Amino acid sequence: MALPSPPPARVFAELLPAPAAAPASAPAPSGREVHVSGSAELSAGPDRARVSLRLGSRKEAAGAARSSVARRLEYIAQSARQRGVPEENMTVTEDFSRVENTYQMEAEVCIIFSDFGKMQNVCNLLIEKLGTSVTISPPHFYHTPEAVDTLRRQVCVAAVGNTRQKAQEVCRLFGQSLGKPLLIREEETKEWGGHIDSHLLNSPDSLTLQERIQNATAYASCRVFAVFEIKGRENRRNKLL
Repeated sequence: MALPSPPPARVFAELLPAPAAAPASAPAPSGREVHVSGSAELSAGPDRARVSLRLGSRKEAAGAARSSVARRLEYIAQSARQRGVPEENMTVTEDFSRVENTYQMEAEVCIIFSDFGKMQNVCNLLIEKLGTSVTISPPHFYHTPEAVDTLRRQVCVAAVGNTRQKAQEVCRLFGQSLGKPLLIREEETKEWGGHIDSHLLNSPDSLTLQERIQNATAYASCRVFAVFEIKGRENRRNKLL
């Protein structure tokens, strides 16, 4: 999915002669304004990853099936804890059933990681130590609500900063000095997800780790309209600075 092109900039400046000076006790606004619109676009990679691990055992004795799974569950939890994963980020669900003349114990462990390097270390260790007795699903990357809110704030602030800089450059072009903001209005915001090459869409399991992160990256754009006061001719000393 191609990124949308930013909207064209709009600048309206009113550079009329300033009115006669008002008495010191009642200062009057100059009435001169510069109208500017500007935009910004930012992206944020996912800040969380969820990995699911499945394991099971089928034995003639119920206790043997339970203990086989319990030993591996304890090893998984211990390996994650030793690498800084808090207990509250691990969820275990178990299912015990009778299959023909045997007992079947199945379990699933969901681990949430905020450090993707630790995630890879844990998964690599479990594959090495437990082998085919555990099935590890590809990581699911996502954003927490706090990360999305941060992206929204940052893109809005960036758009306002770009708009102010544009207004300042327009004023300097005419030898004027930019004054205080009289109006700042958010006109449009957009949010969209990442994209991957079309030939990978039919085989999501074949995506590399970086492709999965790219696919989960969030994008946001913001366009604002602002009105600034024009103070008058720019001080020559300030221009030299």
